[in-house]
Amino acid sequence: MTAVPPRRAALIRLAQGAALIASGGMVWVYVLRNQARATPFALRPPGAQPETAFNALCIKCGLCVNACPYDSLRLATAWEPKPIGTPYYVPRQTPCYMCEDIPCMRVCPTGALSPSLKDIRDARMGLAAIDIENCLSWNGMRCEICYLSCPVKGKAITVEQRPGMQGIHARLVPVVHSSHCTGCGVCEKRCPTQEAAIKVVQADLVKGEMGAHYRMQGREAVTPVETPPAPRRAGGGIPGQDALNMGVSP
Repeated sequence: MTAVPPRRAALIRLAQGAALIASGGMVWVYVLRNQARATPFALRPPGAQPETAFNALCIKCGLCVNACPYDSLRLATAWEPKPIGTPYYVPRQTPCYMCEDIPCMRVCPTGALSPSLKDIRDARMGLAAIDIENCLSWNGMRCEICYLSCPVKGKAITVEQRPGMQGIHARLVPVVHSSHCTGCGVCEKRCPTQEAAIKVVQADLVKGEMGAHYRMQGREAVTPVETPPAPRRAGGGIPGQDALNMGVSP
């Protein structure tokens, strides 16, 4: 075998090193771009702090993932549009089964999963939202699987009566109540449609806020609103008041 001249061997090694560095740089740029586009949407374990605080506190140790007895949790990889190494779960694949002792929270060393959570039913991992256009019950069929499988049945999801599609045969439809929904995702897992008609998402993506200045009939006003006195004319009457709105005959 003919020996490679030292000069040529050095050039070959130099080219190989340059190619390796360039390849590594391309991979690193891809990872950085992927993380720059990372969406904050991720369903976190029970007790998770608000997203900004969670990402600041989480050290990506994976202890919560190992502590989960159902393998519900996973760590985000560099190829996913989520912050690298942070824990999350996908309800359609493996939901949170709401362990009473909350093992994932107990092993968190930094408080990213707040130890203040004492009852798993107080967790707010997300909020279930129903696609009424594809929900079997909302389309007149009997299903109610999400209601029957809900760990907080009768509170997080209730079944209510609605008029039938053709004006006959009342429908029994599921309704989600945000005050009790934990976002565990068992309903999404059990939904029998090809694509789940009920999905768990972050609550702020689907919840609005009415505002304190609105008054609801039958409820106390959140913020008292004083009605200014009506202006009066020199003759003692109120502008705009006539026989039509005084309750007297003209």
